[in-house]
Amino acid sequence: MVFVYRKSFRSGKCSGIMTVDANFAKSMRITWGTQHASIQGEDLQLVLDQTSGSAAQTKIPFLFGSIESKIKLVPNNSAGTVTAYYLSSTGSAHDEIDFEFLGNVSGEPYIVHTNIYTQGNGSREQQFYLWFDPTADFHNYTIHWNPSQVVWFIDSIPIRVFSNYENEGIAYPNKQGMKVYTSLWNADNWATRGGLVKTNWTNAPFIARLNHFRARACKWNGPISINNCASNNVPSNWWASPIYKQLSYAQMGQLNWVRSNYMIYDYCKDTKRFNGQLPPECFKTQF
Repeated sequence: MVFVYRKSFRSGKCSGIMTVDANFAKSMRITWGTQHASIQGEDLQLVLDQTSGSAAQTKIPFLFGSIESKIKLVPNNSAGTVTAYYLSSTGSAHDEIDFEFLGNVSGEPYIVHTNIYTQGNGSREQQFYLWFDPTADFHNYTIHWNPSQVVWFIDSIPIRVFSNYENEGIAYPNKQGMKVYTSLWNADNWATRGGLVKTNWTNAPFIARLNHFRARACKWNGPISINNCASNNVPSNWWASPIYKQLSYAQMGQLNWVRSNYMIYDYCKDTKRFNGQLPPECFKTQF
């Protein structure tokens, strides 16, 4: 770890940040598909073919902070494939914060699938189309996670917020360290049009590329971190600053623009799925 100063993306003021002195080579290790994946300095390449997909994960877990990477998704006909980039703890009562990119046939848009698990419970999916071609160039995907809220960003534009209502009996991910994971795998049983479109293996190998991984985050050191990483009295805990408790007015405008124009599914509007009993956070202000 090195202590650096960076400008707050919201206030424009300088904040002390504990940042992992890392690139992919220092931060991550390949966990499966070792014959496919490769890590070289700032660059990670994931490959999927009929024999195997591939995956990598960070060597250490975190609790709160900002996790970012630039990703260039599988081009052309990517139907049936999923590129995943997410945070997760382990065990049956795990916490998890997801970005998943669902491939599609050539010319059709990717779907950005987001979800959050708390104590093993998920089913909080929100899905979006993108306002750009995510296969043409690298774009920044960031999970910003603090004691007050989780925010999903794409190129610094917020697309989703999950706020902390733990004091009202709604679980929030704040007591388990989570590693960062990324993978490329075949999910043609559900990924594209609910599994109607299968992977066309004549297009293999499928390749997703990632670079510029940064974890400006609090290293998880066991239960002591639950309080240490959340404290706003620690100068390096920039994410616990009051300015990050909610989005700025400008960010609210961006969020509403994305949700109005590109959102295609929201679990909080799927009354049929929940038999009319929507999850309790759906009745709370999220942003």
